[in-house]
Amino acid sequence: MVSPELSTHPLAGDPVFDLHVGGKLETVSRVRLAGADELSLAYTPGVARVCTAIAENPALTQEYTWVPNVVAVVTDGTAVLGLGDIGPAAAMPVMEGKAVLFKEFGGVDSVPICLATTDVDEIVETVERMAPSFGGINLEDISAPRCFEIEARLKESLDIPVFHDDQHGTAVVALAALTNALTVTGRTPAETRVVISGAGAAGVAVAKILLGAGYADIAVLDRQGVLSSERSDLTPIKSEIARATADNFLRCGSLADVMKGADVYIGVSGGSVPEEVVASMAENAIIFGLANPTPEVHPDLAHKYAAVVATGRSDFPNQINNVLAFPGIFRGTFDVGARSITEGMKLAAAEALAGLVGDDLRANHIIPSPFDPRVGPAVAAAVAEAARRDGVARK
Repeated sequence: MVSPELSTHPLAGDPVFDLHVGGKLETVSRVRLAGADELSLAYTPGVARVCTAIAENPALTQEYTWVPNVVAVVTDGTAVLGLGDIGPAAAMPVMEGKAVLFKEFGGVDSVPICLATTDVDEIVETVERMAPSFGGINLEDISAPRCFEIEARLKESLDIPVFHDDQHGTAVVALAALTNALTVTGRTPAETRVVISGAGAAGVAVAKILLGAGYADIAVLDRQGVLSSERSDLTPIKSEIARATADNFLRCGSLADVMKGADVYIGVSGGSVPEEVVASMAENAIIFGLANPTPEVHPDLAHKYAAVVATGRSDFPNQINNVLAFPGIFRGTFDVGARSITEGMKLAAAEALAGLVGDDLRANHIIPSPFDPRVGPAVAAAVAEAARRDGVARK
């Protein structure tokens, strides 16, 4: 690897670019090769015996290869961070970073894969063809609505876990934080009115996990307003969400319409919410402005009207950070050889995260830090138990 001190890149001296010189990953051997004897065991001729055994019993790949502990981090570069469609090459630094987080926070190996196609059929076929090399698939930064179809088709065709982190990682951590925010403000899910601004990958997943956790009065909005069956422009995914949320409470119209008296605002869309709209929320409101780098409601404004405020940023309290979820989710999934990641496993992960705050719960501390060493093991244990309970564990 090139040393930053020796680098001649045009942005040398910038600590961000210096850290990325040569990339952030390398492969490291787990076996010692000190001489001919070790070489003959690790490679030819010894390795042929292992290959033959696996050919006769493919299940042995789970014991004698790294496959059951390695994730493919797959993107097409169409929805990278807040940068949008920047393509597969420019997406690689993020995918490398994701792999680093998998290893550091979950002890899970992963390989970043950036695909030079945005065609749904080609992406699905490519992932299916390379699936035997991996124990799980983490879809990353693929734009909506294609991400929904890609995930659904891969979950149907593969017998290994498929997880779209932009959807489900965000949803798990948001639910964990909201669980504790409700405790701080003295609310229960059944009586809480929630507004979700954004009907892309994260917004849809947050709505679904909240429904599964007992929330009922939810309004989800896209750029044209509340998703309701009164609209004729909805995609099938949005129609499904409309029927499960706003339709049940006859909610429709604009953000300003549904924010009046709302208990919770969750922003996963970007843009900004006018102060007069924020001011119309219920007393002791909860505001999660998760857009990066600029929250939909800046914390300085949010604190004027809300009892609990969270963002996606690390420089404010209560960061909703996916790294709290996905490493532990895959660790627990791999520990029991789960075939898939169920809704029950996601809910269990959120419950475990919320529980870690414990007696330290307060308005500016509703979610643990990513650097809390309890996070990964707690999420993994909860996910593993839920996998067994849901009947998807193989060991």
